[in-house]
Amino acid sequence: MQFAVDRASVDGRPGLRVRGELDIATAPRLAECVETELSTAPRSLVIDLTDTTFMDSSGARQLVRAAKQAAGAGVALQVVCPRENKPVRLVIDLLELTRLVPVVESAGLSDGEVGS
Repeated sequence: MQFAVDRASVDGRPGLRVRGELDIATAPRLAECVETELSTAPRSLVIDLTDTTFMDSSGARQLVRAAKQAAGAGVALQVVCPRENKPVRLVIDLLELTRLVPVVESAGLSDGEVGS
């Protein structure tokens, strides 16, 4: 699966759906997308990792950066990663990312409501 970050909406909240491998080569793209979303001063932001097939330490580090940026901007961040996504959840659990990043099991993302 090719890497992509798609804009989406969760109950009217801006969201980013990450597909493919989130690694050293693709983490900068997620960083750009997070910065773009945060520049609009949303009240909250959702990063959905449901369709992410792999995540290395660079991807994990980017999630921590996103959480810090969001907190600094007063934006409530939520990262969606279901337990069924074992390759990504393994990294989240091994690195204890839930101590730094608010990870939830699911959220109802709806495509195209935020725009491209």
